[in-house]
Amino acid sequence: MRVLVVEDEEQLAEAVARGLRLHAIAVDVAYDGQEALKLASYVDYDVVVLDRDLPEVHGDDVCRELVTAAGASRILMLTAAGRVRCRVGGLSLGADDYLVKPFAFAELVARIRALARRSPRAVRPVLERAGIRLDPARRTVVRDGRQVALGRREFDVLHELMRAGGGLVSSARLRASVWDEHADAGTGVLRVTITSLRRKLGEPPVIENVPGRGYRL
Repeated sequence: MRVLVVEDEEQLAEAVARGLRLHAIAVDVAYDGQEALKLASYVDYDVVVLDRDLPEVHGDDVCRELVTAAGASRILMLTAAGRVRCRVGGLSLGADDYLVKPFAFAELVARIRALARRSPRAVRPVLERAGIRLDPARRTVVRDGRQVALGRREFDVLHELMRAGGGLVSSARLRASVWDEHADAGTGVLRVTITSLRRKLGEPPVIENVPGRGYRL
């Protein structure tokens, strides 16, 4: 599961992020609405935990943008505005849930997990290219009839490359899509993951490195 925490109080944002990571949830953090929209434009988050009173772009406008984009992300508003009128207003904007500060962290985790389970994600199609068959729903990979056991990062990198349909995928895009911002996802980590992925996929090699630009299948 991948979550975006949008909160302008940096200490609170980091505390929430640390707590969620302890529950094996990948977390990115944005401190204003503009950064939140930027991150959400290229990462498919399961849940967005959204404060309402944000700088740059107000939380209500962020919510509207995310709903209008018709993505799969569920939105949990997390705010000090706890009056019934405020809660109704937030839900009317398209938020899926509303939690008032101060809150019990266990309840926040439970609500996030519940929203992720309810997420109406479309069934993602099985991808096939270069003799490789990747099933995103079952997270299985088969090459030329042979089952290939991949780690989570390796699978996600291969998924991004196959989604590109043979097009070039930049190293920056791979790092942003596969690792959360808290992880050590430098060029070296990506290179090691690609090397391991190539080895497991076997011969003939199918992943091409375009120096200085990225990778393609």
